[in-house]
Amino acid sequence: MRRTLVVVLSVFILGVSSLEAEHWPQWRGPMLNGLSAEKNLPVKWSTTENITWKLAMPERSGATPIVWGDHVFLNVGEGSSLALWAVDRANGAVRWKRPLGDGNRRMMKQQMSSPSPVTDGKLVWVMTGTGVLKAFDFAGKELWSRDIQADYGRFGLQWGYASSPLLFEDALYVQVLHGMHTDDPSYVLRIDKASGKTMWRVLRPTNARFESPDAYTTPALLRYGNTTEIVITGGDVITGHDPASGKELWRADGLNPSNNGAFRIVASPVVHGDLLFAPSRERPLLALKPGGRGDVTGSHVLWSFNNGPDVPTPVTDGTYLYSINDRGILYVLDAKSGKTVYGPQRLRNATYSGSAVLADGKIYITDEDGVTTVIRTGPKFELLAENDLQDYTLSSPAVSDGQIFVRTASFIYAIGQRQAGAKRTE
Repeated sequence: MRRTLVVVLSVFILGVSSLEAEHWPQWRGPMLNGLSAEKNLPVKWSTTENITWKLAMPERSGATPIVWGDHVFLNVGEGSSLALWAVDRANGAVRWKRPLGDGNRRMMKQQMSSPSPVTDGKLVWVMTGTGVLKAFDFAGKELWSRDIQADYGRFGLQWGYASSPLLFEDALYVQVLHGMHTDDPSYVLRIDKASGKTMWRVLRPTNARFESPDAYTTPALLRYGNTTEIVITGGDVITGHDPASGKELWRADGLNPSNNGAFRIVASPVVHGDLLFAPSRERPLLALKPGGRGDVTGSHVLWSFNNGPDVPTPVTDGTYLYSINDRGILYVLDAKSGKTVYGPQRLRNATYSGSAVLADGKIYITDEDGVTTVIRTGPKFELLAENDLQDYTLSSPAVSDGQIFVRTASFIYAIGQRQAGAKRTE
């Protein structure tokens, strides 16, 4: 009986994953970790070849396109204004634009549209770098609006707020990890997705100094057994929180072993099964196992790697961890042991800010020149393609129904044809 139940549950989980893989509902996709179950994805394209449509963008943005069914959602900055765009997935036409407020400005590479939207297929939520958080239905009706800075104080990050909300069940989880330009504490919010009301707010203390309290990461979801935890990285530490109360359940030190005052963290934590990977500012990248309580630095850190990424978030299939740094140096590690499988392997000479996507036995990595390098997964390096869109690019690719969506400074491209039979009633 127990064996039968395990088989049934496994089939159900695989079925859910297959259905969810038809969408790209948030920055890191349907599985929250850059993985997609899609097959037969495009491998080669250019600005004119294998392009279904393209839509002009007014400015650069680090926000990833969010795709659900026939809708593509974009966080867009234009001049001093910010807006949520809904785009028709069939032809690239803009269905509607809704204002998110003013205050857009450039801060180094990014501007205030950097956080990616998130959707559950019925509603869409979007946050800006100015702290405005709004909910809309798919027809564009605004349901509620919040101003996080007005409620809890100004953000104090050196390079502007850029974290995306995490959606889990009935709530949005929003982190504000800062300290470079404020004495206010860092904190995490749980916000009711239907009403916009704060369900809890917990402080997240840190001993990090100068710029090191700042984090541009997005929370991750760690599930093991019957337990679910919200994982936050930044301020030199990794913490796990109870979704119901926000209580900090465990904490691991070690993301800034030299106590460097410039160790802000950009790359987000990655979860695959019972493995948690936490990047820092290259040195180190830590792997942890779940289940600990209190200080787990010595008991639950499995391995450490000193050639991790800075900005791009790694991706893993559970067997190998693929880590690309800002200079395009690829390392492939054994996910469980941290042993180097191959690397350093140089990709094309460029700066890399977008995070890798793993799908269909391939890794898709887009650099700031707009070139998406496609490599084969596995223990040996195999270059499949270098696809040049000839435009500045900060965003990560999105995958849905056989298509790849890449956002450059000037356009968003729908690459490849939507798979037959993929269109559904929403």
